[in-house]
Amino acid sequence: MSAERVSEGLVEPIRDAVYGDDWWRRAVVYQVYPRSFADHDGDGVGDLAGLIDHLDHLNGSPESLGVDAIWLSPIYPSPGRDVGYDVTDHATVDPLLGSEEDFDRLIVEAHKRGLRVILDLVMNHTSNESAWFMASRSSRDGSFGDWYLWRDPSGFDGEGRPLPPNNWLSWFGGSAWQWDDLRGQFYQHTFLAEQPELNWRNPAVEDAQFAMVRGWLDRGVDGFRLDVFNVFLKHPDLLANPIREGRTAWERQEHIHDRDSPDFPLLIGRFREIVDERPGRMSVGEMFGTDPRQAAALAADRHLVFDWELVTQPWSADAFRTAIERREAVFAGRWPTVVLSNHDQPRLASRLADSVGAVGEDRDAIARAAAVLQLTIRGTPFLYYGDELGLDDVAIPPDESIDPPAARAGPDFPWWDRSQCRTPMPWTSGPGAGFTTGRPWLRLGPDHETRNVAVQATQPDSVLACYRRLLRARRELASLQDGALTLVASDDPEVLAFRRLGSGPEVLVVVAFGAGGARVPIEPPGQGGTWRAVVGSRADVPVMPGPGEPLALRPYEACVAVAVESGT
Repeated sequence: MSAERVSEGLVEPIRDAVYGDDWWRRAVVYQVYPRSFADHDGDGVGDLAGLIDHLDHLNGSPESLGVDAIWLSPIYPSPGRDVGYDVTDHATVDPLLGSEEDFDRLIVEAHKRGLRVILDLVMNHTSNESAWFMASRSSRDGSFGDWYLWRDPSGFDGEGRPLPPNNWLSWFGGSAWQWDDLRGQFYQHTFLAEQPELNWRNPAVEDAQFAMVRGWLDRGVDGFRLDVFNVFLKHPDLLANPIREGRTAWERQEHIHDRDSPDFPLLIGRFREIVDERPGRMSVGEMFGTDPRQAAALAADRHLVFDWELVTQPWSADAFRTAIERREAVFAGRWPTVVLSNHDQPRLASRLADSVGAVGEDRDAIARAAAVLQLTIRGTPFLYYGDELGLDDVAIPPDESIDPPAARAGPDFPWWDRSQCRTPMPWTSGPGAGFTTGRPWLRLGPDHETRNVAVQATQPDSVLACYRRLLRARRELASLQDGALTLVASDDPEVLAFRRLGSGPEVLVVVAFGAGGARVPIEPPGQGGTWRAVVGSRADVPVMPGPGEPLALRPYEACVAVAVESGT
């Protein structure tokens, strides 16, 4: 059912006749970085109209990828100091990305194609150019005076310069406190100095932000991704963090007072109550630098929490097996997410292939096998735009970087330039890779003429073709959507195998991590019958062996089989 504007100015949520309000549990979410997805107006920067132009790539036609929801990285007005994560107005659309009408049209067009829309909410901080902050710094006693974390200096140095209130640090290097001459106080920022943090202990801040949330829900948004939501509340007395051993300045503090407040679950509970007022809406939270056990404890019905257990793993069967064991233990009885890359991490293809020195076709083979893992491990998969093409990170010269912290990188602040994973999506082999008719805001990948949607759509063994087959299989195999996961023991250290069993037939997944392939003994399904291979990382799926015979897999090949009755 498509969304339609109703008389009260609200938009009805998309409803799923099969999965109902539980859609997020079975869905595959696709992260769109709007500035790099598709440029409609030719200014070199991706926009909402460009995204609408390419929605059929995601869902809505037989040739679509087949995802269920899109998560939009920030679309709000921003000076761009942190490329959209420094927000001046949380309730409107950045004119660089489009108009309010473009956003409303996006909701309608996405819903027509069965796509939910998830917005990235950056509520921990604003831009230092926001009207709220400008009013706050101009008057201690004004109505916005207590909307941010302002504090007097703890003292002065020998030259009369003010000293920060405590020892808290910025994730991007240096003190977490910035002196403001106009107000004559420090303000706190966990990230850039251009991102002052809101005082969430002020009820007026909570009221304003939650009113904004209701506004987006009224416009038809299906869910939210909460940016660094465990940082919202700090210790009310701003106690100094204890010192510990560590490699970097950040790691040499125990961050117990600048995040993870005991009051934080109550605040998030109030946010979730707002979302729960609307049928079929959900949220997913990003916890900053937190133990996975804390993240799992906050996962709840209709509210996911990102699990980072898989996003840093190398291409190793043992590493993935250990990570899966840990996350299954941590998320027992709860529903996890499956994340292998995003806008802050090296791209999936680069990270995994580089970890074993793979070159040429082996890089694509690893990308395809990783796709099998991402779409068959228990949890809601979050794909990152371009991973369906096997895009690599792109080397960005320092003078072209759009990642401010990268300029500060050094021994005490190792930093990977995030510009490398945020480059434009290549659609065709033509000028501007079909992304833009102008000059791209970031350089295109060097292989964009051969690695793009149009080219891979014609290649049965491309990474794109693999993702399309896997997503269709996942939709048809209920156990891949809701089933429990059981690891299967293997004598081969370069093989990972597991089974999924839920509301459909049992599913077996086998992945060969080695360059030499594998011959894997296969036990019959737990409920009897035999295995039938239905999809894999290659267009021609392996033939399942007879009794007592091993399954033969080629280098970096993965296979998905389903239990069937004998003789079927």
